[in-house]
Amino acid sequence: MQIAIKKYTLQLAHTFTISRESHDTQDTMIVALSHKGKTGYGEATSNPYYKITVESMTAEIEAVREAIEEYDFDNPENFYRHLESLNLEKFTLCALDLAANDLFGKLLGKPLYEIWGTDNSHYPITNYTIGIDTVEKMVEKLQEMPWPVYKIKLGTQDDVAIVRELRKHTKSIFRIDANCAWTAEETIQNAPLLKDLGVEFLEQPLKADDWEGMAKVKAHSALPVIADESCIVESDVEKCGPYFHGINIKLTKCGGLTPARRMIKKGKELGLKIMVGCMTESSVGISAIAQLTPQLDYVDMDGSLLLKHDIARGVQILDDGKVIFPKLPGSGIELL
Repeated sequence: MQIAIKKYTLQLAHTFTISRESHDTQDTMIVALSHKGKTGYGEATSNPYYKITVESMTAEIEAVREAIEEYDFDNPENFYRHLESLNLEKFTLCALDLAANDLFGKLLGKPLYEIWGTDNSHYPITNYTIGIDTVEKMVEKLQEMPWPVYKIKLGTQDDVAIVRELRKHTKSIFRIDANCAWTAEETIQNAPLLKDLGVEFLEQPLKADDWEGMAKVKAHSALPVIADESCIVESDVEKCGPYFHGINIKLTKCGGLTPARRMIKKGKELGLKIMVGCMTESSVGISAIAQLTPQLDYVDMDGSLLLKHDIARGVQILDDGKVIFPKLPGSGIELL
């Protein structure tokens, strides 16, 4: 195989703010794996919370380039085991694994969802994310992008009041993501108020390691709770089982499609609701996520919708949240 790596700085349509950070751009690494005349693409974004940069990921790949390029590629699962033996960070693994899966589909001439034996005629609609801002600006974003399901980022002193105001402007479903900003007491107090305002579930209200608090929340919350920062890698799925009603899997955090599929299987065995989320990727990462949608209860794959300009062509997300899957096999990705 041959590896090519390129850094992009994605321009966001709006300043994106969550409880712990704010940014106008998103750095991302695109990896291309070429083999037998086909090229697969993968992506991993930088992330200050996890101390990941494009430069750190690139350096990791360059350090083991020879071991990767000399590998006799047969399928993504075997290739993933080879990559794990090279001790790469999960974000770096993700970019390589996504590229390998895309490549595999292109070599077989089939989309990934078909290779996995799933039917893409049924899938959940992605939410559209509204970042923390002034209430006026958040309302403006709602009106700019009418959507059937919104994820509302919270973590302020006036969270319920914000949702109450947003509810005046849309009848769409709300999902709330506090990104670890609440206490157990706040969550339990806010939940019935938010339920009455048409909120479907709460995502990661408490700090990732506050298991005692989450036990209280699960026992007393009027709304289901979905793990995000508490569920990073495969071993976290079983750990989250007693404390959450569902899990949000991020490909970049767990290491790609290959471990994500195992996490989905394990989560379902535990009776958890399954969501896959994004990290403001371009259509390279989003198209990979879309291949999983027939297996999911919820999906957050609006990353490419948040960009001023995309860098790739892949799945197309329509105004009603429905998806047009590309005819190109694999994840269906072409760089622009």
